[in-house]
Amino acid sequence: MAETVYITSNNTAVFRCPQCQRSKTLDVSTFGEFKPPLRFKLTCPCGHVASAVLEVRKRYRKGAHLPGTYVHYVNGQPRGKGTMTVKDLSTNGMKLVLAASSTIAPGDLLKIEFRLDDAQRSLIQKKVVVRNIGDNFVGTEFAATETLDKALGFYLRS
Repeated sequence: MAETVYITSNNTAVFRCPQCQRSKTLDVSTFGEFKPPLRFKLTCPCGHVASAVLEVRKRYRKGAHLPGTYVHYVNGQPRGKGTMTVKDLSTNGMKLVLAASSTIAPGDLLKIEFRLDDAQRSLIQKKVVVRNIGDNFVGTEFAATETLDKALGFYLRS
């Protein structure tokens, strides 16, 4: 399995050997222009060969498959509701797959509700703003009024 390595704000990435835990920091600005994610193999001085994926994201994203529901708002008015699946989570947003997303546009507000798959089955209710729409997903960011609750914070750490 490939290790995901995140680029820091000063254009460096730290690669760690899963075998011996030796690490090396590289200046990724020397890689030139590339479209993330960049996949490659690394050979450690200990001889271990590992796969790595270089990501540009600012925050860690945790993969998920969590069913839930949403209500779609436009200009403060409800426009529809439906079912969704949370595909990944971070401290500032999430990727959703909606059953019917044809009328949703960037800038729209969604009120979402789902349960984490943690031991407490924690209920998460958030307002998110649609930032981008892909072929089969919706990228969202938590609304400015939302805070990261404890259950979600602990979930992202586990």
